[in-house]
Amino acid sequence: MPTRLTNKGSPMTGFQFKNASPLTLSAVEIVGERVRLVSITNKYETDIFHEFTTAITRYMFPKPPETIDGTRAFIQRSQETMQAGNNLQLVILQRETGEFLGCCVLHGKDNGRKPELGLWLKASAHGHRYGREAITVLVEWAKTHLEVDGFIYPVDRQNIASRKIPESLGGQIVHEAQVVAQSGQVLDEVVYEIPAFGR
Repeated sequence: MPTRLTNKGSPMTGFQFKNASPLTLSAVEIVGERVRLVSITNKYETDIFHEFTTAITRYMFPKPPETIDGTRAFIQRSQETMQAGNNLQLVILQRETGEFLGCCVLHGKDNGRKPELGLWLKASAHGHRYGREAITVLVEWAKTHLEVDGFIYPVDRQNIASRKIPESLGGQIVHEAQVVAQSGQVLDEVVYEIPAFGR
């Protein structure tokens, strides 16, 4: 597996829907046993701004915005790409209480048939396997509604808790790279491929 220094920034490819009529990605709701995933809106801008901290992004490519305007711009971009049909940006809520837990995403990066998964949880939500449940129900939703050949899950080698998520879904490492994050930090990234069928 090659190791190389890269910067993120691949163009996004549109999803292929199983039904003739594409879904409205800006109005998705996915319900799990303990979590509920809903399409991102400005309703959650304050929670996202306060919880997406430097500590949370330690192993991530993006860095936290300096002001809430940066969060609003991120939400607007997310809504535009959802409208274009090549991105599904979701807020993770506690199912019973509606408490904000974090965000997850399905990116139609280089190949819409093998979209990229992403996830972050606020610090107080760590250790409860909310992330594993969120990604699991998102993968199941995608397999039901989209034409997919598999899923890509990039994660820093040192982020053991996050690595357990793709591994729990049968993911195997297919690529390794040194990635320069927006903060300037170099991430030691391993990329898992999760099969569309099986576990």
